[in-house]
Amino acid sequence: MRIRALVVLAIVSAVSLSAQMKIGHVSSEYILKQLPDAQDAQKQLDGLVVDWQNELNKMQKDWERKFDEYDKRKLIMTEQRRAESERELRELDQKIVEFRNKKFGQNGELFMKQNELMKPVQDRVFKAIQEIAVELEYDYVFDKSGEILLMYANQTHDLTQKALEKLQAPGSSPKQQ
Repeated sequence: MRIRALVVLAIVSAVSLSAQMKIGHVSSEYILKQLPDAQDAQKQLDGLVVDWQNELNKMQKDWERKFDEYDKRKLIMTEQRRAESERELRELDQKIVEFRNKKFGQNGELFMKQNELMKPVQDRVFKAIQEIAVELEYDYVFDKSGEILLMYANQTHDLTQKALEKLQAPGSSPKQQ
């Protein structure tokens, strides 16, 4: 991560020396911590996490209690009762896994709720940064909160179309053998 940041910084420094570009940075993390609506959204998310974690802990304790009960009595259980207890434990374990994925998984309720609550605030922050960059004539603005993230780029420096045209020009495609 640091190497990537140094490479980006070196490239930007070299470019800015030759072209006198204006480069800025922000800490979106700091900005979000200062905004009341972001703080409110975070409190709501934290409350949900606490509730869901308590429910998960309750389910896990229930499983542990039933497992301990099974473990103490398995030697005196009938084969049928042992099989039923083991099936019940597997089902409880599966419910725990499903609950964890439903609430905390990659596309779980926490992710959805976080998107619902924080996205409008993040969009406002992003828009404010872009407006400031345009107003103060910055060429690039980076976010220094964690991974280096480009928050704004002046379109006059966009080489996408030129690169595409060069790639589509006659004679630029690889030769067939």
